[in-house]
Amino acid sequence: MKLDKFKPAYKGQMELYLRWLEKYEQQPGEGSPIGLILCASKSEEQIELLQLSRSGIRVAAYMTELPPRDLLQKKLHEAIILARARIEEKKQLSLPGD
Repeated sequence: MKLDKFKPAYKGQMELYLRWLEKYEQQPGEGSPIGLILCASKSEEQIELLQLSRSGIRVAAYMTELPPRDLLQKKLHEAIILARARIEEKKQLSLPGD
């Protein structure tokens, strides 16, 4: 958990932790570990350019207080739309060749 906005250096720090876990703690049959970096804010473009998901790293922004209700509803609605789009994309990729 970081108290400021996401910085690219956090990727390297998390990768070190994850590789350590793989080498010393991972049990046979377990999947690769994933890392979650909690920050006060994040830049989606920066996260996309760093290709964090390929490293098993996710970044999430946390809130110290709830935003106004209308903003919270808007963000929830946007998250639902994105989730549905991802589900549809996965369905399209898994369909047998046309």
